[in-house]
Amino acid sequence: MSTSSRPPLDPRGPRFGAAITALLLLSVVFLSLTGASAAALALLAVITALFAWGAFAGAGRHPYGLVFKRWVRPHLAPPTELEDAAPPTFAQGVGLVVTLIGLALGLAGVPGAIPIAAAAAFVAAFLNAAFDYCLGCQIYLLLVRFGVLNRAGRTVGNA
Repeated sequence: MSTSSRPPLDPRGPRFGAAITALLLLSVVFLSLTGASAAALALLAVITALFAWGAFAGAGRHPYGLVFKRWVRPHLAPPTELEDAAPPTFAQGVGLVVTLIGLALGLAGVPGAIPIAAAAAFVAAFLNAAFDYCLGCQIYLLLVRFGVLNRAGRTVGNA
């Protein structure tokens, strides 16, 4: 049962989104390393906007989640369990921070900022897509365990 105010998610949805994100981030790294820095910067900006969408609207309302619900999930067996939406939504926020830093530093002309940020975010997305290991979700759980966040994803004291 979900402890956040968002409805629970089919855990395969965030993995589906992570697979798409991983491919896009790998494309950013490739474009950056082959000299197409303007294209890499533009694609990283799109990915950053998608992370923002997921972080602020919730993982269940992310465009990839909507595609999963509409076109992929109907062809799958029902999920054996649902997961709380708060950890994947927090993970979207972590992705937003990483890509936003890379985007800002890239716009400021810092060499290597775009491929490094994209590579870091790629590792997290790949781990989620391939191994069902969500780094952002693990950070969320650690912050809850240490009392920094409550189960609804709000900082303690601001509930």
